Amino acid sequence: MTGRRVAGTGERWPRGRLARAGLRRPGEQGQITVFAVVIMAALLAVAGLVYDGGRALAAKTTAIDVAQEAARAGAQQVNLAVFRATGQVVLDVPAAQAAAQAYLAATGTGDTATVTVTGDTVTVAVSSVQHTVFLGLIGIQALHVTGTATAAAESGITGPVAAALARSATGVPPAATAGERGL
Repeated sequence: MTGRRVAGTGERWPRGRLARAGLRRPGEQGQITVFAVVIMAALLAVAGLVYDGGRALAAKTTAIDVAQEAARAGAQQVNLAVFRATGQVVLDVPAAQAAAQAYLAATGTGDTATVTVTGDTVTVAVSSVQHTVFLGLIGIQALHVTGTATAAAESGITGPVAAALARSATGVPPAATAGERGL
């Protein structure tokens, strides 16, 4: 075999076709294996963050949606006797809590939730546990997510929708948009 001698050994470094065929310098066997293992571990960790993180975000969105709907269900439980007598919107607290809890039970998600009624507002906090797939390989078995929402009981319609409804009831046309003005 031709080539330079490796210092302190009787071996020679391969040259030409033998070197290109995959023969390496003495002592370098296995270097690519360590590199491949480290890179694969890093890629699995990133894939785990993407996949399991996406599932956790979806679970959080679901928890927020459920909390919003439960809070709305509770905020609709107005004490009609007080409203008819005084015109003030006052929640029937036991009915509001029961309506929110009933909505939560009807979703069937099995999440834990708390319902708080204070004055004319209903606050619902929904907690969920999202079990991981890839992150379990590095010791993270589950991710905990929470969604919170508050709804307030109100009388009538307020804001831009109310203005639009008032214009349509009086026959006043809505303001022309830029496209209708030829701009």
